[in-house]
Amino acid sequence: MLNQNQIPLVSAIKEVTTRPDSPFYTPGHKRGVGISPHLADLLGKTVFTADLTELAELDHLFSPEGAIKTAQELAAQAFGAAQTWFLVNGSTCGIVAAILATCGVGDKIILPRNVHSSVISGLILSGADPVFLYPEYDQILDIAHSVTPQGVETALQQHPDAKAVMVVYPTYYGVCGDLAAIAQITHQYNIPLLVDEAHGAHFAFHPKLPIPALFLGADLTVQSIHKTLGALTQASMLHIQGNRIDIDRLNKALQLLQSTSPSYLLLASLDAARHQMAIHGEALMTKTLGLAQIGKTQIAQITGLSTPLDQQDKSPGFMALDPTRLTVTVSELGLTGFAAEEIISEKFGVIPEFSSIHHLTFIISLGNVQSDIEKLVYALKQLVEMCPEKKQVRAFPYQSNIFWSHEMCVSPRTAFFTKSEAVTLEQAYGRISAETICPYPPGIPIIMAGEAIAKQAGEYLRQIQSLGGLITGCDDHTLENIKVLKI
Repeated sequence: MLNQNQIPLVSAIKEVTTRPDSPFYTPGHKRGVGISPHLADLLGKTVFTADLTELAELDHLFSPEGAIKTAQELAAQAFGAAQTWFLVNGSTCGIVAAILATCGVGDKIILPRNVHSSVISGLILSGADPVFLYPEYDQILDIAHSVTPQGVETALQQHPDAKAVMVVYPTYYGVCGDLAAIAQITHQYNIPLLVDEAHGAHFAFHPKLPIPALFLGADLTVQSIHKTLGALTQASMLHIQGNRIDIDRLNKALQLLQSTSPSYLLLASLDAARHQMAIHGEALMTKTLGLAQIGKTQIAQITGLSTPLDQQDKSPGFMALDPTRLTVTVSELGLTGFAAEEIISEKFGVIPEFSSIHHLTFIISLGNVQSDIEKLVYALKQLVEMCPEKKQVRAFPYQSNIFWSHEMCVSPRTAFFTKSEAVTLEQAYGRISAETICPYPPGIPIIMAGEAIAKQAGEYLRQIQSLGGLITGCDDHTLENIKVLKI
């Protein structure tokens, strides 16, 4: 009988660490005795006593029968899944595994153009062919929301042989689309709905949060427990329900992608985070929601700033907003989000999750306290006072970074394995990219391997770079040159 008060993996590790032995097993630091003094000064020695290998009492991640098995079963119950897998290689490996479990070489998968770059890795490894959908787009805010049910239905009518549909829920801005309708449409074709729910791990634990993807009909969902809950960075979970996912194939995919020496610190943090939310989740989320509301109310009263997504009307691509995600528009101050981030982080120690041309976005979670909100509001008030001459930042002329025509010429897998050459960015226009290039965060590709490189894409990336944004995925970080497929 499952009892959410249990912490089976944490308890097993604690028992082993209190048992004296002569360790002739990995890791080499032998419970911290051989660890670098510099690292011990940073972290303390206690943590290394729990950095253990797959001892008999600690179970095995790929064939769990003991503590890990029970911990995963408890997680499935807490998050509303039929079965749950712990991930130690982040949500990236879960996203890739989901694609490998449902698609092979030449199979079609329907997904948004604003997917995370990890999805492209899944396309390369699986050999699947993407059918990209453009999400609903707010031209005023320059923010992409979710794909719409109509868009998914049209794509499935045009590609009835597709093997899966994948969506992002919520987006990096906390926007949730009409997932229930998308699930219903997808299941009419008897194929699975895969959900990148990396930023929605907390949804199951409070009625005022958006409805979790599994409750709306998703067949498989991947959650970054570390992003919004209390697990260590890189610790995630993959959940499934129903019978549309081949469990054997999923297990094999995860064995390909996860380390054969999994970190028990990461695994224990997943067990502890589940226990924390199962027992105290609603109370913790009530506190978090209260802090978020205080912050939004006070920021809305600051002249020159706004929290526009909180006033957004419902639409097919915007059915709900995660209230713990706070997006503040700063462009009326005559600043870009990049410049605003630099000011408030350097002068006031307030660091957002990410910035864009017009906005700053903050994650408010169970780890935040009242003083954090006070510092945030103070920093934004000071930011306004530093910008007495307010003028709107000029929007990028063609609107959004994902709404020009992206021509997929070859599959990402073909592009990956084809010989490439470096040419100047101007010479690359019209050529097929060998690289997947994106501002990070949020890690949404502007140029994708296998696509013809649009001039607008190059211009946009250079603008982002000139404004202080970080560009990743390109061999030449100056963007003077870019790799294309050899003709």
